[in-house]
Amino acid sequence: MAKKTGISYEDIVRQVQAGDFKPVYYLMGDESYYIDRVSDYIVSKALTEDEKDFNLTILYGPQTNGEEVVNAAKRYPMMAERQVVLVREAQTLEHREALGFYMQKPLMSTILIICHKNGTLDRRTKLANEIQKVGILFESRKLYDRELPAFVSSYVRRKQFAITPEACMIICENVGADLNRLAGELDKLIVALSNGEGKRTIDPQLIQDNIGISKDYNAFELVAALAMKDVMKAYRIVKYFDSNPKNFALQPVLATLFKFFTQLMLAYYSPVKTDEGIAAWLELSLWQARRDVLPAMRNYTAMHVFNILDEIRQTDAASKGVGGLKTTDGDLLKELVFRILH
Repeated sequence: MAKKTGISYEDIVRQVQAGDFKPVYYLMGDESYYIDRVSDYIVSKALTEDEKDFNLTILYGPQTNGEEVVNAAKRYPMMAERQVVLVREAQTLEHREALGFYMQKPLMSTILIICHKNGTLDRRTKLANEIQKVGILFESRKLYDRELPAFVSSYVRRKQFAITPEACMIICENVGADLNRLAGELDKLIVALSNGEGKRTIDPQLIQDNIGISKDYNAFELVAALAMKDVMKAYRIVKYFDSNPKNFALQPVLATLFKFFTQLMLAYYSPVKTDEGIAAWLELSLWQARRDVLPAMRNYTAMHVFNILDEIRQTDAASKGVGGLKTTDGDLLKELVFRILH
């Protein structure tokens, strides 16, 4: 699901579940979600609640340095099998080179967890090589938009619930790739289901009732209407956006439209023209391809799509004041949709 360089989040979870703890975990990358989940999970499995009082040390990069981290790691646990030293915000840690000497002979009764967010440690450095000899060097990167549905489905499934494909796409398109926020919204929906009457599946209606994203009037449904060239539905959605400015932001809608028509352009170059071949070429589920991409391929030529992409770029520029025309976001979207459909 979540592709990482080297070992994955799922791999670490399996190891820790089996009681296979490494002396060092260096968790780094631009996606904080997995860094937080891995570090919290290791702590929860390595120590009992009573053991945490004396055997969990939390340090912060801006307030400590490499030597102090090493000194903490060299202490022995008190009345426990192991201790955990957790370093947060390690991207600002000074005298990091001291960690390299510790890696040469780490204390096996210590689990040292270093959380380096919004960046990575150069894998070519001596420190990176030393870490990989004795522990785990884990990189958590931002997910691509095409990977979000798999994340959502997996997250909901782990909670022993389900989500419909339509609901999955609605929440992905409207929340975006911030995994912490995405997980938070999914938790709201799961709580709503748990407090309900035994229903176990997240659907568009539940999203509308609990998050406020309309099940009928959203960017995902606008894409579907344009793909089918359903003029009446497309204009109803645009009218809704124009009449509800609090629920409408032009830039995310333009991003969704641009992503879809870019996928559509790529679809014409699929080496295998079957439904399955096109879905695989675009790295989409078969359901996604059949819902929007394949109908759009019948309704738009490649040249038309090329021109649509240019229209979206021009609309984006106009929304940012390029050209000096004062036009509302609603009017810009109306004009864009008209040009797409005609």
